[in-house]
Amino acid sequence: MSSSSPDSVVAEVREGTYGSKVVAVEPGGAEFIPLSERHGKPWGLFGTWMSPNLEFATVFVGVIAVLFFQLTVWQAIAALVLGNVLGSISHGVLSARGPLFGVPQMVLSRIPFGYRGNILPAGLNAIIATVGWFAVNSVSGALALAALTGMDAKLAVVIVIVIQLLLGFFGHNLLQRFERVVFPFLAAAFILAAFWVVPNADTSAAQGGGGLGGFLIVLGASFGYAAGWNPYASDYTRYLSPTVNRRAVGWAAGLGVFVSCSALEILGVLSATIASGDAPTGPAAFAAGMPSLIGKLVLLAIFVGAVSANGINVYSGGMSFLTMGFNIPGHLRRAIVAVVAGVVGGIIAFYGLDNIGEYENFLLIIAYWVGPWLGVVFADWLLRRNHRIDGFLFDKKHNPWAGWLAMLIAVVVSIWLFSNQVKYVGVFPSMNSSWGDFTAEAGFVIAFVLYWIFFKLQKDKTDEILVIPNA
Repeated sequence: MSSSSPDSVVAEVREGTYGSKVVAVEPGGAEFIPLSERHGKPWGLFGTWMSPNLEFATVFVGVIAVLFFQLTVWQAIAALVLGNVLGSISHGVLSARGPLFGVPQMVLSRIPFGYRGNILPAGLNAIIATVGWFAVNSVSGALALAALTGMDAKLAVVIVIVIQLLLGFFGHNLLQRFERVVFPFLAAAFILAAFWVVPNADTSAAQGGGGLGGFLIVLGASFGYAAGWNPYASDYTRYLSPTVNRRAVGWAAGLGVFVSCSALEILGVLSATIASGDAPTGPAAFAAGMPSLIGKLVLLAIFVGAVSANGINVYSGGMSFLTMGFNIPGHLRRAIVAVVAGVVGGIIAFYGLDNIGEYENFLLIIAYWVGPWLGVVFADWLLRRNHRIDGFLFDKKHNPWAGWLAMLIAVVVSIWLFSNQVKYVGVFPSMNSSWGDFTAEAGFVIAFVLYWIFFKLQKDKTDEILVIPNA
């Protein structure tokens, strides 16, 4: 299937000089990063991926495991940790490819999906990042800021959005520096919260009853939360040198996601067992009862953590939009797209101020598309191993059908058969509630198998070389 003399494609190279400057607007868009612009160290990624998860949305995943899905403390912890392990492993593996290829994650997705077919995952990622996640985190950050200062929630959400847009506008270097600088404060604030929550938790209060169904739903939610970062993975490693230790890159990124998600979700589980007048379904309720200083620090951390998460969301959401192939002129196209995307997400956030209960529905469906996307990506990785594939990144004539068709079928079939949501219950959960929600896992397997079959049928070439101008 491979050619003895592979075709070659000239790379689209990011223009401008950026280097390691922090207070500078990152030029260009979703192009290849020149070798002269590469910088950074692998273990810096640990702080990059710790900070965006040290926020209330992460705590809330643990809260719903007990309050909504009726798991015991130990059942909830087991489901959450297992989901985080799966989502973090895939995040580490994807992150490790960034230095080698020098492009964003959704550009790498063109290898199995093709230039036009990649519009499916890139478009979904742009919407989920800039409308879904941006709105969710803006709401939690604004509510925390309002509770801390007493200001009106609508004013708080404006402040939160402006700060997030500035991070997205300036881009990669400022964003990475911000994540690492705020990490010690965020970690300290939630450690102080743990010193109060853990001794006051009543593990016997979570009596369970959710059974296997509840366990599988929580497993899917925690996987979706961790794996929700997967479509962004190489966005934050593409500036590293191709000669860097890629194993260290994978470990740093994967552990950053795993440690932060597991720690705060377990904190959420324990906080849900503390008897109080208000269930901890909002930032103020979570901090209620804590000693005054700790409570204020936690609210401040929730605000900062939301900004940390959404800086990444708006940056990568804009990157995904550019990856869809829109021809936007100007060296500030990435920065402009990031701001526009953030404004759209901010408008949605105003609606979310009065609908915080929608959190759980959003958290549970993230993995519905990520699972099938990962199935295609990893199947293609195995099928094309030991082949030269970098030319597919910028080849507009590379338009195979196997990737997008396998993903589309997997999404539809897995939701139809296994979804267990308020607005739709799939075939198997409607027959037996113990099925829980197996959508993400089924979607991954279905997409993996279908792509393997379709790849053989479409007879796509396996090799294509990327030529770097002036390299």
